[in-house]
This record gives sequence, C-alpha cells and structure tokens, in this order.
Amino acid sequence: MDIPAGHAMLGRVVNSLGQPIDGLGPIDTSHRRPIEFKAPGIMARQPVCEPVQTGLMAIDAMVPIGRGQRELVIGDRKTGKTSVAIDAIVNQRETDMVCIYVAIGQKASTVATIRESLLQHGVLDKTVIVAATAADAAPMQYIAPMAGAAIGEYFMYNDEYGNPADAEHRGGHVLVVYDDLSKQAVAYRQMALTLHRPPGREAYPGDIFYLHSRLLERACKMSDANGGGSLTALPIIETQEGDVSAYIPTNVISITDGQIYLQSNLFFQGQRPAVDVGISVSRVGGDAQVKAMKQVAGTLRLDLASYREKQSFAQFGSDLDATTQYQLNHGAHMMELLKQGRYAALDVEDQIVSIFAAKENFLDDIDLDHVSLFRDELAQYMQERHPALRKSLSDGKISDEASKRLKQHIASFKEHFLSTCPNKVKEEDVTAKAESNKTNALDQNVKVGE
Repeated sequence: MDIPAGHAMLGRVVNSLGQPIDGLGPIDTSHRRPIEFKAPGIMARQPVCEPVQTGLMAIDAMVPIGRGQRELVIGDRKTGKTSVAIDAIVNQRETDMVCIYVAIGQKASTVATIRESLLQHGVLDKTVIVAATAADAAPMQYIAPMAGAAIGEYFMYNDEYGNPADAEHRGGHVLVVYDDLSKQAVAYRQMALTLHRPPGREAYPGDIFYLHSRLLERACKMSDANGGGSLTALPIIETQEGDVSAYIPTNVISITDGQIYLQSNLFFQGQRPAVDVGISVSRVGGDAQVKAMKQVAGTLRLDLASYREKQSFAQFGSDLDATTQYQLNHGAHMMELLKQGRYAALDVEDQIVSIFAAKENFLDDIDLDHVSLFRDELAQYMQERHPALRKSLSDGKISDEASKRLKQHIASFKEHFLSTCPNKVKEEDVTAKAESNKTNALDQNVKVGE
C-alpha cells in the first residue's frame, strides 16, 4: 500500500491515505511512498551529530534532541505535551527542517486550531499535517503514523528537486511528531480483537511492541554516502495518573533514545514547560549539543536536583544554614529562569547567555517576578549591543576572554535593569527579617526554659 508524497503536500492537511481534507483542492504530487517501509540498516546510518533546537531552555539545555533521534514526550493529559511539540515545530521556521504533524484520534477542531497556530507563526508552508480524527475508523488511525513517516521519508531519501539522495544530492531533514501513539495502540487493539487475535497484557495483541518499534526505527541520521538526511521522531504518549510503568509507556520508553517527562504537579504550580528533570533523559542528543551550551548547562541538572531535595526544608526559614539558604534561593531563580510561555522560543545563543548569568549568580538577588523579564531583556540587549560576542557562542566553547567580557556586559545590563525595575524587597530587609525571626525564636526558647 502506498500514498502520494512530495513538496506539493507542504502546507496541506491530508488523511492517512494522503488525500487532502482541507478543502483547498487536489494535491499534484510526482512521487509515491509505501506506508510500510524497511528501516535503513546499520551501515546506511551515522551517529546523531546535529542538534534540533526546540527554543525551550528546559529541553535544549538538559534534554537535548539531535537530528535523527527518537525522543519520547510523555505525561498525563493536559500537561502540555502537544504544546512542546508545536513549539518545536514553530522554532524550525528559520531552519532547513520540514515538519510533519500526525494527529491520531484527536478532535477535528483541535487539528484546525493547530493548523491555524502554525499558519499564524509562518511555519505552515513547511509543514504537512496528517490527520486521522476521532471520527475516523480504527484502520485509518492505525496507519496514520506510518503515513506520516512515509511522507517524511520522501524528504529524507530525496533532495529538494526530487532526485534520490546520495553523496552529490543531499537528503533533507525532517521532524515528525506522532500525537499520540497511545491512541494508535488502542486502534490497533480494537482491530486485533475484532479479528479474534489472542489478547495479551491489557488486552493488547502480542505484536504491539513490534508495531511501535518498526515505526520508530524509521527515524535515523543517514550516512553522508546516502545523502546525510535525517528523520527525527517526537512520539507522544499519554499516561494515566503518572503511571509510566504501564504496558505502552514502558514499550515506547525502551524503544526511544530518551524521554521528556511532563509532570502534572509542576504544570499546576505554573512551571511551563512542566519538564521533570529527574526522570527526563536524552541518551544521544548530548553528542549534538552546542559546545558552549554543554559547558554552561553541565551542572544545571545537579543544581536543580539539589534544590528539589532541599525544598522540603524551606518551611524552616531562618533555621537553615547559609549554604542551604543559598541553594534554595539559587534553585528557585533557576526554576523561574526555565519558565517560558507558548511561542516564546529563545535562540540557543540567548539560552547560553541566560544560563551563564544564572550560574555566575547574577540572578540571585533579583525578584523572582522579574527573572523572566531580566532574561528576555538581556537577550535583546546582547542582540543589539554585542552581536559578535553573542554569535561566537554558537561556534565553540566559551573562552576565558569571552567569559570575562560576558560578565562585564551582564553586570552593566543588570545595573541598568535594576534602575528601571527595582526589587520590591531589598536584600537588607530580607537579612533584617531573618535576624528578627531568629531573635524571636530564641526568646520563645528562653520562655519555654523558664
């Protein structure tokens, strides 16, 4: 079984058979691709070596994604899984990546909303939306992800003129989002039970693992002799009450090269994206990370883990020693730094500058409410005043000279920032309050002793 594929499909919404469903007329394509296609062998591939920038600091710094990687986005319903994927697509506006968004078992109104968002942000003309909505039959939902992979493979296995990719004709780069594979598994279970196939765990058929493994194995980075193209997969899995040990989540976790775990508790606390850095991991993306980012973000995960451990002691206030108070304050500012709104992507150079400023303790005495504003204005300041230094950050490691200059520029900006956005609570007031609490506690202890 094959479906049409080609550059004419960009900007269109199609069903699982490649037929247009957006009312904009027929699609004139020159090629067709099989829905089921054998994944490339070992020798046809090369290791992941180029980054996919999502524009989300929590992901690009701690759970980096590389071209050709399979990174699972997993979490409960309504924790921002689709938002992360759409932000990643929107951030490819200025890159050479083609994006495929596969909607499986979603409401048609949701797909229409996503299409409108992509159109407004100028990225629809390099995106194909494959939609098998909740109203479609189970077989259509079952083949939708494979149809999306087939359309993506056209761009990976061919150059921009449709010639087969080789050493002279470079293959393209594709980002495919499968939203979500839980619903594809349910559709496949429905088909298997209808065909009286013996049910296994959770009534899924025995080959449900093979269904997802052969789909995700099609994502790869091709060798230079085969055109050097790539297909990056972002499968999405929905968990029930945070249970990652269920059948489908464990299957897909074991197949993919890492997972971004979105936690509902963090989401409801206002941490967006709600990435749980403790359980999230990228197994190969670090090899593709920008060197300067690797340099500044190396201890970020440890800092946040230390902050989480000490958070439970925060209620004791001034009874904590100075080191613990510093870690709590520093960690709270780091968590605030990682908050980003929808469609508020940051360039990798701006992310590096922000994390550098946080590591060098420039943020620790700024009000938490002002941290996001400080980050955004610092990015604008570096773009306008010091573009050469900013651009050099994406070329290699931060040298001692560059580090010295960065500190000077950040200190200069911070002085200006505090004059326009002064802190609501001054540092002296905090110290005085802490001393007051300590004195009161001592007085109470004396009274108890009497």
